[in-house]
Amino acid sequence: VKFDNLNAFAYSTRPNTEAATFVDQIPEDVKKDRLLRVQELAARHALERSERYLGRTVEVLVEDKNPRNALQVMGRTRQGRQVYFDGDIETLMGQFVNVHITEARTWSLMGEMKS
Repeated sequence: VKFDNLNAFAYSTRPNTEAATFVDQIPEDVKKDRLLRVQELAARHALERSERYLGRTVEVLVEDKNPRNALQVMGRTRQGRQVYFDGDIETLMGQFVNVHITEARTWSLMGEMKS
């Protein structure tokens, strides 16, 4: 199974649970190593999943401006993948637009709006 996005956390004991009283707890270095391995695998899979969009034109719902680039907006595909492209948030907010995907990133896509 490969996911578009994954949130993973290191195990920590929870107060008032039976497991918290176990003497044979997982060492911190093992927890960190396991978490790192899961996160690295998730990033590789996410990039693979993003790459399937390269060269395609997809419908995107414009949701917000790009906080890192004032000339761009951010929207989502029907599958929830974030897409960044040049545009004016004032005219595009809430609109469905067609975007040609030009770059695949681990957690998002870059593209060009088509008219």
